[in-house]
Amino acid sequence: MKRILSIIAAAVLLSACSADRDAVLKVYNWSDYIDESVIPEFETWYEEQTGEKVSVIYQTFDVNETMLSKIEKGHEDYDVVCPSDYIIERMLRSDLLLPIDRDFGDTPNYIDCNLSPYIRERFGKMEGGDKDANDYSVGYMWGTTGILYNAKYVTDEEASTWDVIRNPKFADKIFIKDSARDVFSQIIIFLHRDELAAGTVTLDELMHDSSDQALAEVEAYMKQVKPLVAGWEADFGKDQMTQERGWINLTWSGDAVWAIEEAAEIGVDLRYVCPKEGFTVWFDGWVIPKYAKNVKAAKYWINFMSRPDIVIRNVDVTGYVSVSGAPEVLEAFADEEEYEPIDVSYFFGPGAEAVCLDPVLYPDKADIERSTQEHDWGDRTPELVAMWSRVKGENASAMTVVVVVVFLLAVAGLAVYSRVAKNKKKSRSRRR
Repeated sequence: MKRILSIIAAAVLLSACSADRDAVLKVYNWSDYIDESVIPEFETWYEEQTGEKVSVIYQTFDVNETMLSKIEKGHEDYDVVCPSDYIIERMLRSDLLLPIDRDFGDTPNYIDCNLSPYIRERFGKMEGGDKDANDYSVGYMWGTTGILYNAKYVTDEEASTWDVIRNPKFADKIFIKDSARDVFSQIIIFLHRDELAAGTVTLDELMHDSSDQALAEVEAYMKQVKPLVAGWEADFGKDQMTQERGWINLTWSGDAVWAIEEAAEIGVDLRYVCPKEGFTVWFDGWVIPKYAKNVKAAKYWINFMSRPDIVIRNVDVTGYVSVSGAPEVLEAFADEEEYEPIDVSYFFGPGAEAVCLDPVLYPDKADIERSTQEHDWGDRTPELVAMWSRVKGENASAMTVVVVVVFLLAVAGLAVYSRVAKNKKKSRSRRR
């Protein structure tokens, strides 16, 4: 009901302001990906900085392609949106983005003074044709893809390799993200582990291999994995792990943190690891689409979202990791009592060689050196989707059906309960 009312209110507001579009900022972001209390604060701050009023229309999406379609085909006039890395590449090559001007007059430029050098480097590796992604996008959140596992049933050594998902010992206890791109990237790394060790191929080269041969290799491997899989999931895997219905989950770091915290409350020991063969990192970033009507307010929004105090609030609420390397952010999340020191100097710079941070959120430098980033497949995307469809097949296993039914019943029960009480914690799922 709250979401419906907000959409109605947004429509009424936009209609009322149609004659003065400069007084409206249309933001399109992932679900549960912001502390919504910062939105009215931005409106106040914007007026203080510019002397101009603005009203924010805030809408959400769950799938990158849904957002992209609205802009690319529908020419929707969103002023600022938050796509994932490979979609930023696609939008750059399709000439769908405007450069982000960093001139804020007397207002500090929080974007460039706080952005982690690691994030700047990674965005510089995005492939946008002749365009530098750092000129057209500003990072928001980031994370890794890895293995979430139950330490009661799975050893640290067993979980240290992607091949754990092919171990018959864990049949019907394995959940895998229903994400062709993320699964392909990890498995192609595993399959070429010997070449990587010998230096005859690089992680970056593997991320650019969309050949029929590479697709066939991953498909053959995943068809060996398929009989062991309890479910292909977009959201419910972390719940299955906390309830010990699953022992292994190929998943994202954001989901892993949520599951680890929830499981700890009931005495279940879940852990997360980025396997030794190598892994991928993912990024989301703010961009200003080609059809934006309020470019000025859009760039101020991005600047505001880069302010350290706003960054900390958004991280606290969403559970994801900001791209900000500001000292205030480091201080806010360091915890000597809970974590062992790790080297995060790659992210926060000199002086951060031994900081007590959650290694699930901030991997140690030694781990991050085994990482790479995915890229848009362009015209080869349909082949990737087709391969994934063949892997999963049309017929779900009996266990998958049971899991889905249980999940749907749980959702129904939660919906009833939520009418009388708010959840204590928000889901940190990421729908890439």
